[in-house]
Amino acid sequence: MAISVGGGSEDEPMMDINTTPLIDVMLVLLIMCIITIPVMTHAVKLDMPRPNPNAVEPPVPPEVIELEIDFDGTILWNGTTVQNFAVLENYFEQEAVKDPQPELHIRANKRAKYDNIAKSLALAQRQGLTKIGFVGMEQFAE
Repeated sequence: MAISVGGGSEDEPMMDINTTPLIDVMLVLLIMCIITIPVMTHAVKLDMPRPNPNAVEPPVPPEVIELEIDFDGTILWNGTTVQNFAVLENYFEQEAVKDPQPELHIRANKRAKYDNIAKSLALAQRQGLTKIGFVGMEQFAE
């Protein structure tokens, strides 16, 4: 800090900023950081299980079948057009006997008739498919 001696009159106010409170606040913040940082960096010891060399490999993920039902009644089986519901039932019959059973992902158009969707679901259930789900539901959120 600089002190001016004799340069001005004694009646003039002092125009220098008092930095002592700023330094005090900075030191308090520094001490708080020094105290709290080691608490956040403590390591937690975990006893993880040892890998088992005799472990069974995870099962193979099931095949996914994409069934799309369009607004005009067109049904697509993994991108291939299905002529009618008899052919679709034949496809379901072939897939139901596989092990593991494939997943059936149904993507229905927003304007598709309910009748076509209901018939497809009934055929899949009748043939024994159990892993059935709907995908592309974000189009109905509007």
